[in-house]
Amino acid sequence: MALEFRAPWSASLKTASSIAVVLLLGIAVTGIWLLPARAPLLRTFMAVLPAGIAALALLFMVSSYKLTVTMLEIRRPFWTTTIELSDLVAVAGDAEALRGALRVFGNGGLFSFTGVFWKRGIGLFHAYATDPGRAVVLKFKKRTVIITPDDPLRFIVRVRTDLASRAQP
Repeated sequence: MALEFRAPWSASLKTASSIAVVLLLGIAVTGIWLLPARAPLLRTFMAVLPAGIAALALLFMVSSYKLTVTMLEIRRPFWTTTIELSDLVAVAGDAEALRGALRVFGNGGLFSFTGVFWKRGIGLFHAYATDPGRAVVLKFKKRTVIITPDDPLRFIVRVRTDLASRAQP
């Protein structure tokens, strides 16, 4: 049986996304209005680049999670990222897991926190998050993943139950 979990946005993500969208729109409008008409390539670049950044961030936004006994699906607007749970070692909630993490590659707050991050005590990890206060750390044999389902405790209990049932002969 599959369980569905929403990916609610934290207040900080709402604020950061709103500010970023306003800044991106401001850059586009400024470029179009203030750059001279004799520089059409530059004006186009100033309009298209901010829109492209916002569109790319929207594509990678996390919309929900689907958990089955064998896999975790991270749903995005146009595709799903699937993570096999066969080599999962541990799962735990950690509301501080994303605090102070360094972004190595990815998005740090425009519609989501996604990509590769690093933090002392965790090491390198992939984040698919929208509310850092709901962080769930999934430790696999060779990697770590952090997600933020709407009900972290229910998610953790389900995964631990599935882990225990797999461990029994």
